[in-house]
Amino acid sequence: MINEEYDKLSNPKKQMFSDICNDLLASNYLVRAKKDNTEKYYFVINYKSLFEEFFAIIDYELIIDHENSCLQIVNQKNGSRLRLKRDESILLLILRLFYHQKMSTVSLNENIICTSAEIQSYYQNLKIKKNITKTDLVTIFRMFRRYNLIDILGDITQGNARIVIYPSILLALSTKNIQEVYNLVSKLTDDGEGETSEEVS
Repeated sequence: MINEEYDKLSNPKKQMFSDICNDLLASNYLVRAKKDNTEKYYFVINYKSLFEEFFAIIDYELIIDHENSCLQIVNQKNGSRLRLKRDESILLLILRLFYHQKMSTVSLNENIICTSAEIQSYYQNLKIKKNITKTDLVTIFRMFRRYNLIDILGDITQGNARIVIYPSILLALSTKNIQEVYNLVSKLTDDGEGETSEEVS
């Protein structure tokens, strides 16, 4: 089946298929709202069965969230789960909280945006003994951008830098109950300075 469908593709589409598979294996997520993801997202939608069959061969499941126009691949043997350090986990949870808080104030076609200053202020209000450095902040947010969870508009070390939070964060943190996210933040901030980590899909 997969060979037959693949053979019907033109050479440019075969190249697109290959590029998208490699992108997904590297980043796990695609988001329609992200400019360099849009064409890829629709290509996956149009050739869904081909991607499903390909990823099934290597024990991945393709999950498409039509409501939020994003998708991910998940390793069925849990091989694609990313273990985050405590600061990484806290910042990801803060982004998830901001997404929830701001989603009711924007239209369906608008991106959800917060500022670097808002994120750092929320982090500082958690009263964590060791504050996050600008270097750590840059490193962590670049990683989140690589996974198509956010985009960074401006210099992340400046308070007025804007962070676009993509709906893929709903797949990375799949809980439907926002109170669970608050609970996770409290748990991580109560765990002291250890190497406590969380897993994301």
